[in-house]
Amino acid sequence: MSYEFSFPYIWGATPDLFQGLWMTLLVSLVSIAISVVLGTVCACLRLFKVPVLSQIATAYVHFMRSTPLLVQLYFIFYGLASLGLGLGGFWSGVLALSLWGGAYNTENVRGGLAAVPKGLQEAALSLGLRPALYLRLVALPIGLRVCIPAMLNTSVSVLKNSSYLQAIGVAELTFVAMNRVAMDFRTLEMFLAIGLIYLTIVLLLSAAVRRLEAVLQAPFRTA
Repeated sequence: MSYEFSFPYIWGATPDLFQGLWMTLLVSLVSIAISVVLGTVCACLRLFKVPVLSQIATAYVHFMRSTPLLVQLYFIFYGLASLGLGLGGFWSGVLALSLWGGAYNTENVRGGLAAVPKGLQEAALSLGLRPALYLRLVALPIGLRVCIPAMLNTSVSVLKNSSYLQAIGVAELTFVAMNRVAMDFRTLEMFLAIGLIYLTIVLLLSAAVRRLEAVLQAPFRTA
């Protein structure tokens, strides 16, 4: 029996796919923003070896990087609900992705901060800058530029990992595709369509970050 690929079927499913895409983008953008902030804070705590907090940040990073994201997602969605702390599908997904991405961004930012020349820190301290001012005026502007490519990789992973949210009933792109497949049995068309959608988003995100990196690096280029 031959299989007839149907482009009209994909076109007809476009409204449903766009609804799922909107949810995917919303979850991903919120999670990426939170993970960048969380990663930056934890990296600074570890860099300056803040008592207790730096140890907590280290344990958090090791735990999140050593356990599967799906297990973390189930723990947040089902485990917290059993304790009366249910967050709902959307916010459970955002929390899981933010914590996961934040752990990786902690290492990304820590690597960027470690790349700041020691001489700059010594010069800043000799001029009387407090550690907080050195961090805000010197270390972070330089370190964040260095770690942009690594943070892009983490952001792309957060975007792709948002597909795990279909396991807890969040109507993102993969959830919509699975529903259509269950109704129409058009597996090839659906997964080809969402694969191309994910690819397009990742390429656009990569281009935007490359543009941002070029803008940030422009003042440091020599003619």
